Amino acid sequence: MRPPRHEIDESATSVNIARLQEAIGDLIPINVDRAPAYRMWSGDISTDLGYLRGMEHFMMDMCDHSEWLHRLAAFMRDGILRTHEQAEAAGDWGLAAHQNQAMPYAEELRDPAPNVNGVRRKELWGYMAAQEFTGVSPEMHNEFMLQYQLPILKAFGLVAYGCCEDLTCKIDMLRQIPNLRRIAVSPFANVARCAEQISTDYVLSYRPSPADMVSYDFNPDRIRHILRRDLQACRNCRVDITLKDVQTVQGDPDRMRRWVALTREIIDTF
Repeated sequence: MRPPRHEIDESATSVNIARLQEAIGDLIPINVDRAPAYRMWSGDISTDLGYLRGMEHFMMDMCDHSEWLHRLAAFMRDGILRTHEQAEAAGDWGLAAHQNQAMPYAEELRDPAPNVNGVRRKELWGYMAAQEFTGVSPEMHNEFMLQYQLPILKAFGLVAYGCCEDLTCKIDMLRQIPNLRRIAVSPFANVARCAEQISTDYVLSYRPSPADMVSYDFNPDRIRHILRRDLQACRNCRVDITLKDVQTVQGDPDRMRRWVALTREIIDTF
């Protein structure tokens, strides 16, 4: 393993830009993303650790080779930080490099914009998850993952954490992130328990199961029941609703519009 560096192949980038400009440049702006490669899934440590080591292996490492695993996580943390710092020094972070799995608008931060570079990480949303650590206790998740994610996350303005993992028992652990704003409550989480812990401290990013909502059939009664139950539990929270990971609508794209209408109907009852 070698420490990564932030470097852009300018000639290849120019060729790709020219091709896109010719194809669709008269229709939409072409944003040139110059930010570092280690972001989102390649920048949360957890995803690449799963690829490099394998989930069963790194879970055993926590007990059998803990010091070795700490050294590996530290190496990955330092490599990610290095590319982030090099990109910032080069003026390559841009306002299109926000990361939070949703529309990244917040009063404290500048709005997304194409081709506005030279911004600091403190002006951007940062994002991480640890889906591979779903089966790991909060204590070990904290020791072997979050402590290595924290130095990276602290450099950003605001942070969103979590994807499809169940964070029900890890909300208190996440409070260590000083700039945390948004916590994912996945289809596998206990919505009521998460809502009780999150309250108004953070945005509760509610993610109902796409299978239940639009994928294997479209049942308005089932959808209303699930949304009413979960949103009732979240009444005292600041909530966004994200329907994500939709793999199929069984050839019926109108389900998405109907789902939005049903969801708004339920929201209005509160």
